Amino acid sequence: MNRIVISLTLASALALGACKKDPPESTPPLPEETVTNPGGNTGMGTDTTMGGPGSQSHFAQAMMGADTILFDTDRYNIDSEDAVALRRQAEYLLQYTNARATVEGHADERGTRDYNLALGERRATAAKNYLVSLGVPEGRLTTVSYGEERPVATGTNESAWARNRRAVTVMITR
Repeated sequence: MNRIVISLTLASALALGACKKDPPESTPPLPEETVTNPGGNTGMGTDTTMGGPGSQSHFAQAMMGADTILFDTDRYNIDSEDAVALRRQAEYLLQYTNARATVEGHADERGTRDYNLALGERRATAAKNYLVSLGVPEGRLTTVSYGEERPVATGTNESAWARNRRAVTVMITR
């Protein structure tokens, strides 16, 4: 019995090691919400610098929390609740055709930095791929993983960890 446990532990460690990525030298900057568009037309009817359609503030208000999907521990699969939120996001992005977004992947503090960055990337990619499957052009979406670097909840407990295991869609402006 102990040999089985040891074998499973070693196999798990090898599998996780295969997912290893070199960590970035620094985390990317936060997306900027406002950029002026001197004399240009955004194609959205309103200047995105003023919180109009396609801006982060407009998107957040329209989503009412559906800009974030949550994951179980060590998971990156899209469940039925996530699918509902992602459908709302896709509807928004399909309505505002010049809007571009970044899907941010996050993890809780447990696990190594490398593991959490890789898991955050898988979460962001899963959300992006789902949006693309709903008709959002892939060229309008980017992904970034912050791993455990940008928690929304502090604390070393299941409640905080659950809130930090997430993918967040953020509008970006050019």
